[in-house]
Amino acid sequence: MAVRAVRRTGLKAGRMAASVAAVALLGGAVVGCDSDDDGDDWMGAGKKSPSASASSSAPVDGPSDGASSGAPSQEVVPEAKVPPVSVERLAKVPAAVRGGVITVGKPGAEHTVKVYEDARCPFCKKFEEGGAQALVEPLADGDVKVEYTIASFLDRNLGGNGSVNAANALRAAVEAGKFPQFHSALFVNQPEESEDAFTPAFLVKIAEKAGLRDAAFTKAVTNGTYKSWVGTAMKAFTDDGVTGTPTVVVDGEKVASDALYTESGFGKVLKDAGIS
Repeated sequence: MAVRAVRRTGLKAGRMAASVAAVALLGGAVVGCDSDDDGDDWMGAGKKSPSASASSSAPVDGPSDGASSGAPSQEVVPEAKVPPVSVERLAKVPAAVRGGVITVGKPGAEHTVKVYEDARCPFCKKFEEGGAQALVEPLADGDVKVEYTIASFLDRNLGGNGSVNAANALRAAVEAGKFPQFHSALFVNQPEESEDAFTPAFLVKIAEKAGLRDAAFTKAVTNGTYKSWVGTAMKAFTDDGVTGTPTVVVDGEKVASDALYTESGFGKVLKDAGIS
């Protein structure tokens, strides 16, 4: 057990260093978070990685606070920050679930943007706080719909349950009618990639900052109500042949990574596609 623990620690340290190095390259070529990893477990339940078993579904035990077995410990829940004011423009925009995809916007919108994300991916945070802001107005105006496929591979790569917990909470936010607000708040409050800090308690606190105070939502987050859907979403991710996050596709065309991280850069991509 000690040898395995040392091996896991070494792997995590290497991945963390690689992530830091990649962040340092933001001024140049940015790749994102890679799902192709040699980690042993997927979704914290001893599952093989999606590349080895694309039909793997979900964690058998549901969301976890990441605490080790033994004597219970008191979780210290961080303070949460409020999402940007711009997200309120999306308060009346509908969100619906079909299979493993969450669609935000009018179903009959002329244009479609597909977004593949993992809640723990720091590059997804950069996209949401940068390029994705260019989507707010066309979404609110009904010119585009956004199809989110929420992955959870970073739990496998780095250990923990944060990606799974967050994906479960995002699904619950659809039922609560607050997906855009909670989705935005989630990335504003993203912890360091190596920290497994998206616990149910923290996710509930994030939701409160997004104006989501709902008993059914809290129960779903705490109990892992949508753990099966989390597996469905991960399968949709791998079935689409996506290997990293964020991956963004506008009207069938994959967007270059260097156009994702600024509002002006991604705004130009949208404008070139006839979305404004």
